[in-house]
Amino acid sequence: MNQPDTTPLLEARNLGFTYPRSRHKVFADFNLKLSPGHIYGLLGANGTGKSTLLYLLSGLLTPQKGCVSYGGTDVRRRLPATLADIFIVPDEFELPSVTLQQYVRSNSKFYPRFSQADMEAYLQVFGMTANEKLNALSLGQRKKIFMSFAMATHTRVLLMDEPTNGLDIPGKAQFRTFLTRGRSAESIFVVSTHQVKDIETVLDHVMVIDQTGIIADADMADICPSGHIDLEQFYNQTLKTQEDRHE
Repeated sequence: MNQPDTTPLLEARNLGFTYPRSRHKVFADFNLKLSPGHIYGLLGANGTGKSTLLYLLSGLLTPQKGCVSYGGTDVRRRLPATLADIFIVPDEFELPSVTLQQYVRSNSKFYPRFSQADMEAYLQVFGMTANEKLNALSLGQRKKIFMSFAMATHTRVLLMDEPTNGLDIPGKAQFRTFLTRGRSAESIFVVSTHQVKDIETVLDHVMVIDQTGIIADADMADICPSGHIDLEQFYNQTLKTQEDRHE
């Protein structure tokens, strides 16, 4: 793979966001830059806004202040070219009462780089088929189905919120393989998770956030120069350092 481009493709500038009827500011003057060629890990405690950030990055939520831009275009404009290049896999989601084949016929047309062959390959590894009735599946099965479709869209930006929740041990291993194989010099993968052990070996960049903003932003090579990866230890140390600064 070619060296990653260091020019930000997806950028959040001075974001301010508060949910309606809430006094709690999720973000205030929050900034973020994501460049192609990376698999980013987004870490943070409950309530720090990880899921909210993914929805803001995808244009599904509107900030009260600032903006998110993709290739210089505000994602809230919901332009077809932008929507065709950003896919989000939420932590929890419902799927319609149709087969996967029917779902693909209705939705794949919005993603010009969608590959039926790739999706079928992912499904086969997961032990699933395109004849599955989507609303009859368990959480883990829905994750496998939806992740197979998401990876097959080949969008430049793939945002994933707790993607290993509900997956069995073999499924988690296959998910890591899919991420590694699916990445390219043009892609941005963002994985938000509490289960750092599930994904630490495939990440090449880590961001830790709290209510103040990004408190750690580092390449995995800098975090683990010896090659020994313990992302949980890095995460806990980052939080402790932040707490010490505020005492």
